[in-house]
Amino acid sequence: MRRRGPQVTTAPTTRLRAPEISDGARIWEIAGRSGELDLNSSYSYLMWCRDHWETSIVAELDGRTVGFVTGYIRPTAPLTLFVWQVAVDAEYRGRGIGLAMLGGLVDRLRGRSINMLETTITRDNAGSIAMFSALARSRGADIGRRPLFESEDFPDGHAAEELYTIGPFPRIGLS
Repeated sequence: MRRRGPQVTTAPTTRLRAPEISDGARIWEIAGRSGELDLNSSYSYLMWCRDHWETSIVAELDGRTVGFVTGYIRPTAPLTLFVWQVAVDAEYRGRGIGLAMLGGLVDRLRGRSINMLETTITRDNAGSIAMFSALARSRGADIGRRPLFESEDFPDGHAAEELYTIGPFPRIGLS
């Protein structure tokens, strides 16, 4: 299958690129082992790679997919990327791959006039809060948060989720 979109190098052997259908199974495995994410069906990850490849990204290290970000453009806010999931395989964490994927995706989508990013994070997920805060700082963007879903909104005892909003991102090419 042909590669789609630009490829970004973050380290000598780390490559960021748009996901392909063939990445779906590996993304599902990484999500399942993350210990943090709600695991969706394997089918949903295949569909994500097919239908939302432009708004998602994977990281490869030595030819192996080691991380992913899934996202989509909000239908009611067409300049906003909603980041659904971010995960890096356990043995590759702590190398800045998650932040690099988010930055690469934001940079790619700014060419399409995307200037805001949203995500939800549980209050106890310090790692994700730190990563998205670092993204805002690195891009010179504001970050805000507010409650979105309370635990009683979920039928399965899920923790409350707060909505984090990052942006607007500075326009490319302005001095």
